[in-house]
Amino acid sequence: MKTKYFILPALMLSFSLTSCNDWLKEESPGTQDFDDFYTSGEVAVQAVNACYTPLAWEYNHSYFSEWFIGDIASDDALKGGQNIADGLDAYDIDNFKVNANNAILLDYYRAKYQGIARCNLALQEVPGIELDESLSEERRDCLLGEAYFMRAFYYFQLVRVFGGVPMVDFVIDSSDKWKQPRATADEVYEHIIADLLKAESLLWNKSKYADADLGRATKGAAQAMLCKVYLYHKDYDNAYLWGKTFVEQQYGKEYTLCPKYSDNFTLAGENGPESVFEIQYMAEPTSDYGEGFGFTRGTFTTILTRPRASEMGQQKGWGWNHPTQNLYDEFEAGDPRLQATIGVPSAAAQEEIEVNYLGSCYYNNKTCYQEDGVFPPIDHDSRSPLNYRLIRASDVLLLYAEAALESGKDLNAAKWALEEVRRRARSCSADPSTVLPAFPYGPYTGTTDDLRAAIRHERRVELAMEGHRWFDLVRWGIAYDVMDRDNGSYGKNESQEARAEMANFIKGKCELFPIPAEEINLNPMDQNAGY
Repeated sequence: MKTKYFILPALMLSFSLTSCNDWLKEESPGTQDFDDFYTSGEVAVQAVNACYTPLAWEYNHSYFSEWFIGDIASDDALKGGQNIADGLDAYDIDNFKVNANNAILLDYYRAKYQGIARCNLALQEVPGIELDESLSEERRDCLLGEAYFMRAFYYFQLVRVFGGVPMVDFVIDSSDKWKQPRATADEVYEHIIADLLKAESLLWNKSKYADADLGRATKGAAQAMLCKVYLYHKDYDNAYLWGKTFVEQQYGKEYTLCPKYSDNFTLAGENGPESVFEIQYMAEPTSDYGEGFGFTRGTFTTILTRPRASEMGQQKGWGWNHPTQNLYDEFEAGDPRLQATIGVPSAAAQEEIEVNYLGSCYYNNKTCYQEDGVFPPIDHDSRSPLNYRLIRASDVLLLYAEAALESGKDLNAAKWALEEVRRRARSCSADPSTVLPAFPYGPYTGTTDDLRAAIRHERRVELAMEGHRWFDLVRWGIAYDVMDRDNGSYGKNESQEARAEMANFIKGKCELFPIPAEEINLNPMDQNAGY
């Protein structure tokens, strides 16, 4: 025992003496600092590529594609599935019965923050990589622009669903950094705009990218997002400015409307002339289910939204995201976009009970992956190669029309942009001379109010089943007027069987979804009103 008492002080003395030579500060064998890894142009590209990856994630503990909110919460779609009990978290979103334990919302929330963390890491490390033949200053700046764009995009997805969220624009590398206060929605929008302005100044135009790099964020995508974000923030003057910038610098040069509307939603049409930004998917032969975020580079959306009908052959779909009769009726007579958007099963298929969900047998033609009326087989349920279109040029034109109207800057520009979109749709008709007349038309007279209504109608039919509708209703402040079960223009006119499942829409609550309870347990913050 005495020996031990004498040895301990000796060891401590030895430690104190050698620490003067930094012996105690040496890294443990096998460890690697960030600076050891971020040393080449190839790694810079890999770091920014990683920023995009969580955008493609659709599955963890649940399926959580954004259309579960953007379509299903709106008047465009019903949940679908095998029956009412199939996917109760989606059922709650569909019927305004959501609580803070909703697994779709939890996975959605976490996927976005994984993306944000990757952007923060790229923005911290890429500027320090030495320039050489593999990384020019121009290329490095463009990569940084992509990271700024993606961080803004993730926060935009979050703020539309949850309102204000914690703002993290740095790498969390210690336990004392990860609990962050919840920012206000205004603060989040301001940060998004700041990131997009940086991105716009650094990014390349689409035509400058090599073909292998198509799908990356571009200057045009940043301009489109600035127009959109300012509209959401109700800064109509700046929305008009950036919409005008996109039209003058990008439209007709970098982007044009596809001559054939339906080409936007085919495999051959991916990253086409109308594509401003889309999620890149591919078929690949790796694992299937149950491995958590990021386990596949294909999309689940194809199998989720194909109809549950034997006419699909051995690979019939799971029948989610049924377009409503209300959406079907919104299309004007002869509008070719109806057939391109809403699939109608054959008479024989409609007799199958699985084809219908609360009265709707329709399916989403845009996401179920068709080629000339044929449903190609996919390698596995989780691995369809069909990209998901997030921003199309027609979307930007209609945003510009709205901004030109709401800012009072240029009613003629609003009418021009509206007509650009209708003209393309008209040209796809079997008889262009009789359909989709220019504004004013039908119920829409030449008044400002009717021009607003016409633009909103056009957004609904042009972008139907692409995940926009719910967010449009909320930012226009008309979600209650449309969705409420007893008073809404859609809610009160839905089928009795669908209305029986609905809860009342509560103003001041239902416009946002709850911050997931698990996240509040980990990082205490105020919950959204009413939850």
